Amino acid sequence: MIIGICGGTGSGKTTVANRILESVHADEVVFIQQDLYYRDLKDMPLDYRNAANFDHPDAVDNELLINHLKKLNAGEPVELPIYDFRTHSRLPDTTPISPKPIVIVEGILIFTEPRLLEQMDIKVFVDTPDDIRFIRRLRRDIAERGRTLDSVIEQYVATVRPMHIQFVESSKRFADVIIPEGGHNLVSIDLISGKIRERLARSFD
Repeated sequence: MIIGICGGTGSGKTTVANRILESVHADEVVFIQQDLYYRDLKDMPLDYRNAANFDHPDAVDNELLINHLKKLNAGEPVELPIYDFRTHSRLPDTTPISPKPIVIVEGILIFTEPRLLEQMDIKVFVDTPDDIRFIRRLRRDIAERGRTLDSVIEQYVATVRPMHIQFVESSKRFADVIIPEGGHNLVSIDLISGKIRERLARSFD
């Protein structure tokens, strides 16, 4: 069972995924973040890397992500890439992942690729107001990704906001479930978690 969790930057996708993970046994779920599949820009000068549009579907190596989902679905292990957001490059090391009954994949652009949508059994869109999302992104990028206040604002205005309108918001129509307010909407999360537990119970019968 593959569950896709989509939504804009800072919408609370990871929080939703973690709350779902808390409701089932960790050894039954694989959690994959689309951010790990950004294309490797190590051959480009750093100035060009910093100016790249990471909110466009072309920034993601969907071929590799689709390949990994298909392998996991077929019961085969995969090697997840490790991405360095400070240098915008893929590290030589990988993370080995074994197949499990449930796969959760989350990212801002996972609903923009038809071949990814085909892999998903449940599609969830996390819908959070723009101002809340921006504040969360600002805090995250400064604290975790070594960014400056000005660089985060410039990127948001230049690419994040227009790409959200063009690609992310428009992909909401593909969702089976829309969760307002992200991880704080416990009713929606309980419904999804219940569906997962039901599927797990059937698989072990």
